[in-house]
This record gives sequence, C-alpha cells and structure tokens, in this order.
Amino acid sequence: MTTLSIQDLFSVAGKTVLVTGGSRGIGEMIAAGFLANGSKVYISSRKAAVCDATAARLSQVSGQTCVSVPGELATAGGVASLAAAIGKSEDHLDVLVNNAGTSWGARLDDFPENGWDKVMDTNVKGIFFLTQQLLTPLEKAARPGDPARVISIGSIEGIKVPRVENYSYSPSKAAVHHMTRVLAVWLGRRNITVNAIAPGPFESQMTKWMLEHMRDDIEKACPLKRIGAPGDMAGISIYLASRAGAYVNGTVIPVDGGICIS
Repeated sequence: MTTLSIQDLFSVAGKTVLVTGGSRGIGEMIAAGFLANGSKVYISSRKAAVCDATAARLSQVSGQTCVSVPGELATAGGVASLAAAIGKSEDHLDVLVNNAGTSWGARLDDFPENGWDKVMDTNVKGIFFLTQQLLTPLEKAARPGDPARVISIGSIEGIKVPRVENYSYSPSKAAVHHMTRVLAVWLGRRNITVNAIAPGPFESQMTKWMLEHMRDDIEKACPLKRIGAPGDMAGISIYLASRAGAYVNGTVIPVDGGICIS
C-alpha cells in the first residue's frame, strides 16, 4: 500500500524545475517555493540583469541551486534559445511552469493591433511552443505514478470580466485555460500532466497600478478580504508537482480567495 505521509505526498525534493517569468512577482513566488523544498530551479526572464540578480538572491536564501536563463518568449527564436539552454544543461525536466506573461491596457476605441499581438504571442503562443520544444526532457523525467508536469499560469480574468480595459489579456488567459485541457489529453498519454493555475490579485509588476488604485475595493470583493500571499502561489504549485497531484490532469484551479464565485 502506498504510504500517505506528508513527506511522501508533497515532497518535491530533487526535482528539476523551469519557471518562466521567474525573476519577480508570481514566478518568483513559485520559484522560491520549489527551492525552499529541495528542488533545483531554472528561472527565465526577458531582462537578463534582473533574472541574474533574482537567481543569485534565491540561491543564497534557499541554499539550493537557482540558475538564471534569460530569454524572450514572445518570439520563436527566444523560445528555441531557452529550450536549447535547458537541453544543454539537463537531460530531463520534471516540472515546466509557464508563467511568463504580459498585458496591455488601452481604451477600446484606441486599442492597438500591436498590443493585441504582443499579448497573444507571449501569453499563448510562447506557452505552446516552449512546451512543445521541451517535450523530450519532460518525457525523460516521467516515471510510473510520477508523471512530468506542465503548470501554466492563467488568470481569473480568463474566467470573469476584468475591472480594467485590457482587451487582449483576458482572451489570452482564457486561451491558456482551454489549451491546458487540450494538451492534458494528448500529453497525458505520454505521462505528462498539464494543469493551469488561475491567480486572483497578487503583488506583481503587472498588478501594481491596479492595487495602487483599487486595493480596498478588490479586498472588499474577496470573501477572504485580502490579496494573495507568496505561500498561496507556492503551495498550489508544489501540490500539482508532487505525488499528491499526480492524478490531477486538465484542471484550471482558481487561487483567488473566492473572487470568481462571489
């Protein structure tokens, strides 16, 4: 009989993890959680200096290995470069966290085509092609009863209508959610699970303006009366990557304190 201890169920020690957009915000929260629990973590970010500094700081704090691999995931070349760098350093990848994303705010009458394309290229196209190009190391990591994991970061704004005018962002995150379901069916056959997390409001560069101007209203609208904390995001990611989440596939899990249903 399989043991049911906390350690057996939730350990991610020894796993190799890539977190895109890992230099700040939600990506940094997830990377820090894996490092604190014994994983080796690669973080990627468009800004090399920021990515390098975050990796050095997280390594020092955790005592684990955090490696900076800067990359631009809005372009095919950037995706290929990041995948090649991971393949050169590792023969397997236990967990891919597709967190890199961007947004664009503008009035409906003025919303530009390049604002639409940039968001879709990063948030949807980048996730698909990075996952595609990392299939070989993911398959090599998969074991009976312990599949490799792909965790994509969606948003509750892909579930509900947002408070602000960011017309390409919400459809991009809805696409992430459904792409998660599609990939879960096809990659499940290859012993790779695919799930999505749909965060509510967390401290990040992307939510900075919104929290500065709407924080009180957002907290009042949340049944738990607060925004998300780093442990909330680290916890759900570790669950999905651990033995406890090994039979979870094709889900979109809101982590929002109940905002979506209130």
